[in-house]
Amino acid sequence: MDLIPAIDLKEGQCVRLRQGRMDDATVFSSDPVAMARHWAEQGARRLHIVDLDGAFAGEPKNRTLVEAMVAAVGQVPVQLGGGVRSEEIAQAYFEAGVARLIVGTRAIEEPEFLLGLAQRFPHRILLGLDARNGMLATAGWDETKSVSAVEFVRNLGEVPLAGIVYTDIDRDGMLQGLNVEATVALSVEAGIDVIASGGVHTLEDLETLSDAVKAEPASRISGAITGRAIYEETLRFAEGQALLDRLIERDSRQ
Repeated sequence: MDLIPAIDLKEGQCVRLRQGRMDDATVFSSDPVAMARHWAEQGARRLHIVDLDGAFAGEPKNRTLVEAMVAAVGQVPVQLGGGVRSEEIAQAYFEAGVARLIVGTRAIEEPEFLLGLAQRFPHRILLGLDARNGMLATAGWDETKSVSAVEFVRNLGEVPLAGIVYTDIDRDGMLQGLNVEATVALSVEAGIDVIASGGVHTLEDLETLSDAVKAEPASRISGAITGRAIYEETLRFAEGQALLDRLIERDSRQ
């Protein structure tokens, strides 16, 4: 299981939001390229980048910056979300070296778009499911839908996705711990890899997630995204990844 550093981009800066609110952003760096390089040097096995401006605008707004970040981290895979709402945009990002793309809003509103994109780029598309009280939210989390995340994944069928990124909006940026129960339940329902997001605070949160995965053999949690915790240092990235590695090794021996 990977611990995945998050770098959220807003107006060219590295920020973290609270519960997805653009008017509640904390700037952690004015140099996202240096920040990407930093996490790569810390041993990150992949990076999670979100173009927040793009998510709200519905089109990429930090593409040049993203390309510089991808180049800066070399062989470390980058998964990117925010404003990916056409095959042309996806193609351009893949050509720029992005490993996986996260699609949310248009994928939820037009499931046929998700299917077509995944068929064109098999196992390179991550479905981004962001939920508030279990109900899906889109358009930069501004709009809440009448369908739940669990209901949505039941209809995925044989879509050749790379996995799902599941975020509990109410916990995102709040350092209150992951919604482990909902994440594991979604993973079991979907039957594909899920990356947990929203609320990672301390090493104990990672241990709780690992224990829940062990307790539910049908779950498939491949990683956990962390943002504010590693910037405010309530969690040290290297220690977090080392803990997950130890827990996985322990569980494999039992």
